Amino acid sequence: MTAKPHIATARRVLALEAEALGLMSRQLGEAFVRAVEAVLAAKGRVICTGIGKSGHVARKIAATMASTGTPAYFVHATEASHGDLGMIGQDDVILALSKSGETKELADLIGYAKRYSILLIGMTAKADSTLGRACDILLQTPDAAEACAETNAPTTSTTLMIALGDALAVALLEAKGFKADHFKVYHPGGKLGAMLRTAADVMHASSELPVVRSGAPFIDGVKAMSAKGFGVLGVVWPDGKLAGIVTDGDLRRYLTTGRTAAVIDEVMTKSPQTAAPDALAADVLRSMNERKITQIFVVDGGKPVGLIHMHDLLKAGLA
Repeated sequence: MTAKPHIATARRVLALEAEALGLMSRQLGEAFVRAVEAVLAAKGRVICTGIGKSGHVARKIAATMASTGTPAYFVHATEASHGDLGMIGQDDVILALSKSGETKELADLIGYAKRYSILLIGMTAKADSTLGRACDILLQTPDAAEACAETNAPTTSTTLMIALGDALAVALLEAKGFKADHFKVYHPGGKLGAMLRTAADVMHASSELPVVRSGAPFIDGVKAMSAKGFGVLGVVWPDGKLAGIVTDGDLRRYLTTGRTAAVIDEVMTKSPQTAAPDALAADVLRSMNERKITQIFVVDGGKPVGLIHMHDLLKAGLA
């Protein structure tokens, strides 16, 4: 019962911010297109700047851009006046954030941009402000009420800036054709980095593979499987292409029948599930889970070039 007022407050805040986001979406136009094209044409980086909560948002936008293929850097507006203006080059683009557009700490940075003809993109709710008038491209956010009306603390305004920054970063990403294999270069660590690795990144190389030729004696196949310790054996045709696999489970099930195999082909599973070297490791894991298998051969042109065990995916941090 005591939680109900808190839920009502949360819903009011979310509804207010969602309404403001919808309004901003409907208002997007030519200025946004110009901003995307300006950044795409720039030879340097996007310098994101602001002060206070707008500064925190600017730092987040810079990080998002940098990780999605758009070179970007955060410069604190106050530190810019104390030497950090030297970080900004004439080939850069400045993205300055301020709801009011009258943040005094931006004055030196605006003057610097004008002096050296550095393109200035302003993100503000006030078009008729110092920043709004000085910028070359105005990304105007709705002048919506803050969710915390009594104190006017930045809430709705920062949500709008974050969302508009995300929209700009994703538009740039798509315009550049930035893909998952590019993304993983900037995210080698953690769960995200692991999810973006490929089968080739986590597989055991061909020199480690337990493989015998089709027609090999049954006992030779068992010895080869045991020697490598993966619990699986690949059987290949004379041309090197994968004919089938034999798992520990296949051996147990066959031996319980009381039969005796002359060649390993009699035990193998034909046309097994395989993975391509460039398949995302996350997709390989999903496929293995769906099929309830613990090993999978990686093939290129039909020939086995690697092997992935479920333990390899666990070590890589995918599960």
